Amino acid sequence: MTGETWAGQHEIDETHDPQRRSFVASANGHAAFPIQNLPLGIFTPPDLPPRGGVAIGDHILDLSAAAQSPLLSGAAYQAARAGAGETLNPLLAMSAQVRRALRRRLSALLAAGSPHTGTVAGWLWDARACGLGLPAAIGDYSDFYAGIHHAETIGRQFRPDAPLLPNYKHVPIGYHGRASSVRASGGLVRRPNGQCLAQRAVAGGVEGAEAPTFRPSQRLDMELELGIWIGAGNRPGEPIAIAEADQHIAGLCLLNDWSARDIQAWEYQPLGPFLAKSFATTISPWVITAEALAPFRIAQPPRPAGDPKPLPYLWDEADQARGAYAITFEVSLQTEAMRRHGQTGFIISRSAARHLYWTPAQLVAHHTSGGCDLRPGDLLGSGTISTPDGSGLGSLMELTRNGQAPLTLPNGETRCFLADGDALSINGRASADGFIAIGFGDCHGVVSPAPGV
Repeated sequence: MTGETWAGQHEIDETHDPQRRSFVASANGHAAFPIQNLPLGIFTPPDLPPRGGVAIGDHILDLSAAAQSPLLSGAAYQAARAGAGETLNPLLAMSAQVRRALRRRLSALLAAGSPHTGTVAGWLWDARACGLGLPAAIGDYSDFYAGIHHAETIGRQFRPDAPLLPNYKHVPIGYHGRASSVRASGGLVRRPNGQCLAQRAVAGGVEGAEAPTFRPSQRLDMELELGIWIGAGNRPGEPIAIAEADQHIAGLCLLNDWSARDIQAWEYQPLGPFLAKSFATTISPWVITAEALAPFRIAQPPRPAGDPKPLPYLWDEADQARGAYAITFEVSLQTEAMRRHGQTGFIISRSAARHLYWTPAQLVAHHTSGGCDLRPGDLLGSGTISTPDGSGLGSLMELTRNGQAPLTLPNGETRCFLADGDALSINGRASADGFIAIGFGDCHGVVSPAPGV
């Protein structure tokens, strides 16, 4: 395949060739990590410190070993050195051209028929023997509300006649989250304690108590989101123009914004989410690079007739033409009882990234529009991604109508919100005609009991 550029930012080249196969046998036909993906992450080999790596099939290529080899030179060598440490921040700070040089060189070295198979095989670790951590030291984390169908469904529960507030279609809504509680996939998620208004049944409905109590959350929820990794940052006071915003996105991941709905209901007015969302955010551990995602860029769906056109600082024709992603998601729930009986998780939702109302580039442009500086390794959440027809709702609050319509699982258990021992998993897949589909790896967490009060 010959190099093809579009929007001056991304390139489809030989690394995306669907005919390219790897000498790493498990990569060929791998559901997530074929040679066409090559995502970046931080892994810990047995008895060694954490370091940067690249997923390939069921293995991880050690960037610290690659950086010591004469097989890498120039920009590819510089990128491998930058990514060889305990965080990927130095590599994320580099330009897309430098990351692409590393990708192209590693793709050639991992390809079937490479004359350097023996050397490169020595850089590989069995992924099952390694631990995975956060890809970067996250300086700041912000979460948006760009899933319009989620916003409408939630809003309809409280404002049936006007589910969206007047600003929603004009400005990307978001809040500054808590970077310290972002965790890589696979850990326990401790149910939070917090102030909640206990509710008591009354004739004709439910009535709130007059005073709050401090107790474990009883309405623990999940939110299906896309995570956006920031690459090159901007100087304080210098906004990123919408036409350039995509160049500041290094890659994507999956994100679960765990939410304590009963704590949130009591605390969110007038300043928005606080402790109800700061206790845990789970992400998939691999950065699916912007370069790997080039074949899966699609047009942003047109706004419905009558919706306002965004202000000029949020509007770019090239971004509208190729700023969205052909990514689908599945959310599965496995209860403790299901695990005991060897039952796999039950898929409770299927959605797609095309249902976001704002593109990732618009989120970046808006975030910096007032002068806020983003830095390499910062993380943005897209907001919950639900389908317009209710077939793929991205939170239990939507799926169960705020607990009024319990979800029945195949083993007969029911859920309004998450119970202790529940395992929640999000998987994502990017696909397009003529290209090999790539995955994100699992975004998984298990709910554990709240600490004693």
